Amino acid sequence: MSTTRPYSPGDRGPEPSGASGASGGGAPAPGAAAGAAVPSVPSVPSGPPEGTRQARGRQVRRLRLEGESGVVPLARDFTRQALYAWGWLPAASADQRAAAEDVLLVVSELVTNACLHAEGPDELILACDNKVIRLEVSDRGAGQPAPRTPHRAGRPGGHGMFIVQRLCLDWGVVRATGTPGKTVWAELGAPA
Repeated sequence: MSTTRPYSPGDRGPEPSGASGASGGGAPAPGAAAGAAVPSVPSVPSGPPEGTRQARGRQVRRLRLEGESGVVPLARDFTRQALYAWGWLPAASADQRAAAEDVLLVVSELVTNACLHAEGPDELILACDNKVIRLEVSDRGAGQPAPRTPHRAGRPGGHGMFIVQRLCLDWGVVRATGTPGKTVWAELGAPA
């Protein structure tokens, strides 16, 4: 686990502006409701044939959560829609189903932590390529998330970051210089 490295070891960071095909603005499209899911990359209305995964480059979706109520189910539903669009769902095997459920659980834990320990989440970003899905939850909190140590399975509460640590390939925290808050990110591998 890394809590300082903002990107995976083999990743060189975000693409230069415009190179990834993602829109640069974070504002919702005209006519979109506040908190409406606004994909950064156009999505394909139907997924690939069952049991296959579309061979596409990096895809990104953003969801503004600032000021919304019921953000945990909102984030899960948004993530579930992305998993369908990206071919993770419907799952053709138990491993694929488990991988999708892990993604949904980690999104729930990251958003819940932002609700409990920060001033609530500002934004959820999902980025997926054929091998890894990256989840990012931004908030304005000053705290540093960490798994509770020692972890006591029988004790109520305090399991969120332990779950994230166990399910993810890597996770960490990025703080932007000169601005309050942070982005907690986590990466999970795609099922074979």
